[in-house]
Amino acid sequence: MEWRRGPTIGRGSSAVVSLATTVAGHVFAVKSTGVSSSCLLQNEQCLISQLCSPFIVKCFGSDVTWEDNKRVYNLFLEYVAGGTLSDLIRTQGGCLDENVIRFYTHQMLQGLNYLHLKGVVHCDIKGQNVLIGEDGLKIADFGCAKWSGSVVPAFAGTPAYMAPEVARGEEQRFPADVWALGCTVIEMATGSNPWPEMKDPASALYRVAYSGDVPEFPIWFSDYAKDFLSKCLMRDPKERWTAAELLQHPFLNSVEVNCGEIREFTRKSPTSVMDQGFWDALEVPDSSPNPTDIASSSDSPTGRIRGLVGDAFSPNLNLPVWTEEEDWMTVRANEDEEFSKIHHDSENMNQDFGIFSSINEQEIQTPVAVEDSFFNSFPDEISIVDVIGFPVWSSDSGQDDSVSRIVILKKTIMEFFTHPHQLFPTILQSSRNLQIYISVCENVN
Repeated sequence: MEWRRGPTIGRGSSAVVSLATTVAGHVFAVKSTGVSSSCLLQNEQCLISQLCSPFIVKCFGSDVTWEDNKRVYNLFLEYVAGGTLSDLIRTQGGCLDENVIRFYTHQMLQGLNYLHLKGVVHCDIKGQNVLIGEDGLKIADFGCAKWSGSVVPAFAGTPAYMAPEVARGEEQRFPADVWALGCTVIEMATGSNPWPEMKDPASALYRVAYSGDVPEFPIWFSDYAKDFLSKCLMRDPKERWTAAELLQHPFLNSVEVNCGEIREFTRKSPTSVMDQGFWDALEVPDSSPNPTDIASSSDSPTGRIRGLVGDAFSPNLNLPVWTEEEDWMTVRANEDEEFSKIHHDSENMNQDFGIFSSINEQEIQTPVAVEDSFFNSFPDEISIVDVIGFPVWSSDSGQDDSVSRIVILKKTIMEFFTHPHQLFPTILQSSRNLQIYISVCENVN
């Protein structure tokens, strides 16, 4: 399949999101990263390709391309032009009206109820992972998601939105998504995460896990809204209401928000690159289309930690620098790759997204147990992978030993957080201590 990569519209610690178009002119989003670091995207594609709901972002398949002498994994997703729920909250002054909160909460719950009926735990519900479509919300970013029956000896998600049982490393199942939903409701009402006074991730996790506290409810909420939150934020997951039960809560009994009012918060998603004013309206933070150039800053905690452990641990080592004069470039799947049919729900795009490249299993790294953007509710988006999950590089040459590897942390990661006074200072003390800790994790697992 031939498609064109356009401007970068999003950038995170694990992938770059670009606008793209097919030969027929259909607009979609493509999340891209190097094949050797694509396990989160592969997990997302595996799960989301089996889902079909108006409240879930659609997946159109994936392929592997050869770009600037690098193998790049590309995940094709529905383009939702309205941005994230967190973006909307900021543009509305950090607080949404309770009627709007009710409307969006109802749609998130319908999406969660669908996921849970399908046996999927999202594991990272928050405003940043919910997109605003023309007709409402769509849950996105399934990099941390898992099947409810799977045995995953680690947790994933964002600390400020984690349920107590997850922070303790006990389990991460459907009730954890409900807790995160309650935290997202607070985010819509206050414009901040549910624990705004907690700036240190380790301390925040410890408080969530063991203090017995729950996030403070907005004082201006109605009684129904406060009662709804109390059902979401039960510390005992067995007492927490399910998504299906919450859909019957009195708070959601009268979802009566004027459609025109809701549409004022959204931008119409274009269906063709010929839509008038489309390109002028695009907000492009970085015009570089480099799919493997994951942004980082030496001024952020992540950058300082990377500096502490040395450049050899930087995941940006030897990444390509593209010098395209224009924002758009044509991308073709490798001719020597095997192709197979994919299934999706969009008839209009069926012809364009009918094939995707298969991936050599030897080129796929071991799945990472912790999501890259693990700490992104805190300043500078420091991530757990940045702290103790670096690729293992040769200490002599500073180059990749063979295929890029990521240390699987499993249960040892919980020791990191449940005993922060013992491990956190040690890990950050020096690069040698960090290397020792990684080595211990590798030997244990």
